[in-house]
Amino acid sequence: MARVSFRPSLRTVRRFWIETLGCPKNQVDSDKITGLLVGDGMAAAGAPEEADLVVVNTCAFIEEARQESVDAVLALRSAAADAELVVTGCMAERYGAELGEALSEADRVAGFGVPVSIGAKPYEASPAEPPRFDLLNLPRPPADAPWAYVKIAEGCDRRCGYCAIPSFRGPQRSRSPEAVLAEVEALEVREAVLVAQDLASYGRDQGRGERGIIPLVEALRERVDWVRLLYLYPSDLTDPLIDAICATGVPYFDLSLQHVSRPLLARMRRWGDGDRFAARIAAIRRRQPEAVFRSNFIVGYPGETEADHDALLDFVAAASLDWCGFFAYSAETGTYAASLDGQVPAELAAERRRELAEVQDEITAAKRDRLIGREVIVLVDSPGSARSYREAPEIDGIISVPEDLAVGQFHTVQVLDALGPDLAAGAVLP
Repeated sequence: MARVSFRPSLRTVRRFWIETLGCPKNQVDSDKITGLLVGDGMAAAGAPEEADLVVVNTCAFIEEARQESVDAVLALRSAAADAELVVTGCMAERYGAELGEALSEADRVAGFGVPVSIGAKPYEASPAEPPRFDLLNLPRPPADAPWAYVKIAEGCDRRCGYCAIPSFRGPQRSRSPEAVLAEVEALEVREAVLVAQDLASYGRDQGRGERGIIPLVEALRERVDWVRLLYLYPSDLTDPLIDAICATGVPYFDLSLQHVSRPLLARMRRWGDGDRFAARIAAIRRRQPEAVFRSNFIVGYPGETEADHDALLDFVAAASLDWCGFFAYSAETGTYAASLDGQVPAELAAERRRELAEVQDEITAAKRDRLIGREVIVLVDSPGSARSYREAPEIDGIISVPEDLAVGQFHTVQVLDALGPDLAAGAVLP
């Protein structure tokens, strides 16, 4: 692998810059890497060009994410020519030394459990000794916002036809409840956003079954004001779990649906169909009329017909979810779907994706318009920017509020206007 010359900094304290790509779970990993580097005596740089060490925490979920990761490496190599540049995260773990050979701009490739600090030993495809550290259970620095992602498990035991994550993240490995609670207390946040590859399965690998996630949510309710759960597999959304979520004061349901056609979901090796999903959503709304829903759907999966696409369009229109993401299918090497027949042309998948996005954009805008004039409780994340329980941080819309509202505090505001997914609000006088 070609090496880039590294000129040590003349500063007494070496500085680092971490660029994070991909999902919230990667952000948690970056926070823990930050803790390690600070513990090693380094300090965060204000910009990449000021850093002695640049770490790129990559995503490898689909081709688009991998290309974004590569582009970030190239841009950071240009911006920080004298820094040591380390590539870590999912791409590093999935491709290992092969990535290092293909990406000569990187000084090192460091898979999971491999140190990223300056001068650490290079990546080994099959380390002879256990990792020096385990990111899942490492401590992390205090949160710099009134909320934080909290990863409660790593890996996944499911084998969805399109997903390569189990091949490089491994089987599910849940943290102990004590470790999760201790981390949340140390973060000192008002909102804990729980994340995992398969959140509702938390604790099953420890023999807890569905009893794992519910006691954890109940315990967290005693420690923070808001508890939010992301990525719920629909078959695991039991009545007790629904009740536990509603009791948090954040009736926000992020359901991993992916499609509604039963034959196509079977090809995806997933549970359910549109009728079952619709019935579950309706049942939640009967319990909690103000519940908010988010989901993601894959467009152009092998074998998707026009009838399947029409069924998804009809479902999206009828279900009236608050937030939706639509992603074109990406063939991933080693997955079940990569060898399926009925591959959908990329142009057709893109067209279907646009149609779905247009339908959902109108639904989201209409839902936001209906909030105009209402009083809502918000958590102020930064000066002038807040969220109600309806908006997950960094994912959904925001609420613009007066800049004099205290950050990290809850306030009652009145919604004055809606701009697509975002709202503008004014403070309600006490």
